[in-house]
Amino acid sequence: MANLNSVLPPLTERSGPLRWMRKNLFGSWLDSLLTVLGALLVYWAVKGFLTWALTVAEWEVISANLRLILIGQYPIEQAWRLWTWLAILFFLAGNSIGIWARGSKYAFVVLFTPALLILLPFGSASRIWLAALTLTGLIGWGLGRARPHALKRSVIAGWVILLPVIILLTRGWSETEGSAVPIVTTNLWGGLLLTFLLTVVAILFSFPLGVLLALGRRSKLPIIRWSSVAYIELVRGVPLITILFMAQLMLPLFLPEGVAIDRVVRAMVGMTLFSAAYLAENVRGGLQAIPRGQYEAAHALGLSGAQTMTLIVLPQALRLVIPILVGQFIAVFKDTSLVAIVGLFDLLGIAKTVLAQPAFLGLQREVYVFISLIYWVLSYGMSYLSQRLEERLGAGGR
Repeated sequence: MANLNSVLPPLTERSGPLRWMRKNLFGSWLDSLLTVLGALLVYWAVKGFLTWALTVAEWEVISANLRLILIGQYPIEQAWRLWTWLAILFFLAGNSIGIWARGSKYAFVVLFTPALLILLPFGSASRIWLAALTLTGLIGWGLGRARPHALKRSVIAGWVILLPVIILLTRGWSETEGSAVPIVTTNLWGGLLLTFLLTVVAILFSFPLGVLLALGRRSKLPIIRWSSVAYIELVRGVPLITILFMAQLMLPLFLPEGVAIDRVVRAMVGMTLFSAAYLAENVRGGLQAIPRGQYEAAHALGLSGAQTMTLIVLPQALRLVIPILVGQFIAVFKDTSLVAIVGLFDLLGIAKTVLAQPAFLGLQREVYVFISLIYWVLSYGMSYLSQRLEERLGAGGR
């Protein structure tokens, strides 16, 4: 039995950084050797990269082609439409932060990101728009914080209709030449703009389809169950690039004469169908993790099968698989790079276009490092949001 008269040191002294380092990094001679070797390796890698990035790399290739990387060949005189829906996006993000994440220390990082981007070599007009985005986000945050209960439903409705608004503004609706909002054909969409639209559409439409497939695979009706199983196993057994080739090259052969489907739409549909099959299996894993007692308790309360699934079982299952779902969404975002193989100019396709310019031959490292940085920042952002959502919902806690 411990001596009751002994006094333990304060908690801060028992769990300080020096104690943590001694326990985790220098606990034994082997740990100490590995720590020193690892530190030397990191120092060598970081020093080499910074030396190249600050003294050798020719970043003019990025500054000269920044607009091409971000929006492709989208007409510069119509770029105000993209800034408009970005302003709506930041306004809704500010509203959401003010309503649901007012206590988050990192929420303002999202709102002040446009202000940080002003440091990049944009034109004066773009810098004004970036400042306007920050101001719009802050206004949305202020309104959300001041009237959270009154604006909650409006903000949810705004997020629901945001994607159609984005598509409508990006494409336009007037076929008359010289009109204020003429149609911009999808062959002019490119860069980060096309990658963003492909990702958002694939995620939003694959999620409900994947949930329905997961429920269908667990259905007691044989025709529904076997149809879901056949679809899931068939799509999961085929690479995504094959589906994209089928959508771009084979599908037009089966369409009636005179009927054509836009290439970007075909890519969106192919990515949605592919992602839905994998997402269905992730959701099915969550459904199988729900104890049978949850079903029995719901039936004891008089809930029907549909009510039990939608109100009791499915919310718990989705909460359990949040990390897997977000991992799937990040994979969808990175898989958009495959559309470059079928002739669409996403981030990777634009990178190849930039490197084909005679003035920038041999600058592959600079271009691909910058493209990789964009992928990493957005992927990490989705991962961070999923962690915050897990904490808010209590996923993984006991």
